[in-house]
Amino acid sequence: NTTDGLLQRSPRGSVNLVDVLKLDRTLSKMATFLSCVLQPGHGIGRPSVSHAVVVIFLEFFAWGLLTTPMLTVLHETFPQHTFLMNGLIQGVKGLLSFMSAPLIGALSDVWGRRSFLLVTVFFTCAPIPLMRLSPWWYFAAISMSGAFSVTFSVIFAYVSDVTEEHERSTAYGLVSATFAASLVTSPAIGAYLSACYGDNLVVLVATLVALADICFILLAVPESLPEKMRLNTWGAPITWEQADPFQSMRKVGKDPTVLLICITVFLSYLPEAGQYSSFFLYLRQVINFSSATIAVFIGVVGILSIIAQTLILTVLMRTIGNKNTVLLGLGFQILQLAWYGFGSEPWMMWAAGAVAAMSSITFPAVSALVSRSADPDKQGLVQGMITGIRGLCNGLGPALYGLIFFMFNKSLIPGPPFLLGSCTVVVAFLVALFIPENTEPPVVTCADAKDTSMLAGVHINTPLPGSDEDTPAPTSDEDFEPLLQDSVV
Repeated sequence: NTTDGLLQRSPRGSVNLVDVLKLDRTLSKMATFLSCVLQPGHGIGRPSVSHAVVVIFLEFFAWGLLTTPMLTVLHETFPQHTFLMNGLIQGVKGLLSFMSAPLIGALSDVWGRRSFLLVTVFFTCAPIPLMRLSPWWYFAAISMSGAFSVTFSVIFAYVSDVTEEHERSTAYGLVSATFAASLVTSPAIGAYLSACYGDNLVVLVATLVALADICFILLAVPESLPEKMRLNTWGAPITWEQADPFQSMRKVGKDPTVLLICITVFLSYLPEAGQYSSFFLYLRQVINFSSATIAVFIGVVGILSIIAQTLILTVLMRTIGNKNTVLLGLGFQILQLAWYGFGSEPWMMWAAGAVAAMSSITFPAVSALVSRSADPDKQGLVQGMITGIRGLCNGLGPALYGLIFFMFNKSLIPGPPFLLGSCTVVVAFLVALFIPENTEPPVVTCADAKDTSMLAGVHINTPLPGSDEDTPAPTSDEDFEPLLQDSVV
């Protein structure tokens, strides 16, 4: 259009045709490049779990680098009420995540996963450069970034698009193990760089890693949602019913199995969220761990979590089943929280950390369980619902832990919040006992279809007794159609 307008508006002979053709060719190449980059299906290779693994690893590796600097900035900014303010900051972030996660998950079911991966990663990592610019703006940005900090919701929906049902538990375990792997070395690297070169370099490296993650999504991640399952344009209207997170939860909550799973997730992740937000601060200020010891602790527990979420999870899912794997993970969680609550010596923290690594199998097992209970076109919605509940826990858990630490600062028990968390997981264990063993949707066989055809309103031409149609026609190899014999079809 630019070159055509240039030729039409310019006097004859004043424009060099060769230059115009060069400009046209250049603009054409630019348009082709931009259309390839922005095209929903663009990426390297076919959609796979590997793409999801890289996205998760880079995002949380960037945040893992900031473990030591963040603890320092948090203590310097709020020296009198460190635990309480940490709980409030993470609480606001979690509540915003709860409000947005079902909406983003449902929208990804319609518009595709790739665009929302880009949005969630960008806004989750946006506060990183602000750490050294202004601590107050940094903590404010962390709180507000909760509206988009739901990468796991889109990632698990992405994984469900590219895997078969029997592969999802292993794939979810791999994604969760990647999260643990990102924390194996990044805190130690961040602590080393902070001690040798200062926090500014750590923040710079974390920012570069986050930018690399964004570029990877733009250039390498293909769209996983099939074309027929998403809209062709972004102009489709979105109703308030779709934007309401509680409405989305009510829709899926009509399934009693999913409802039991949601209650289990809430009661089990509430103490885990509080523990995750305050545990490293607890190790430094109460158990008196040094920065180097905390980094090593995170690395060891991360390695054990990788083993648990890959090898052990796969074996457990095949031997004892999905539900029993969830129950076993909850049992380990009860033990590790009680140990953290009563433990006062460093060796107790190390022992409880090993048990905590085994309890990490719970979330991927739960994600596989809820995925089997939902239709293929509702994977983003149910995973968004689970992530939304985790977001609600990320809001309530840190605030609850910070308040309990503040109220029972002089308690005889070293870690009162952990002990309370152990009690809530006991309730979650009891609720999980009522989850049905088989959560797969029922398969309608040919016989079932005949019995239920009248209820479904399907008209079937039934032959009259004694008629020619009543006599079964002889079958031959030519008349046999394997596809029609498949009960699933």
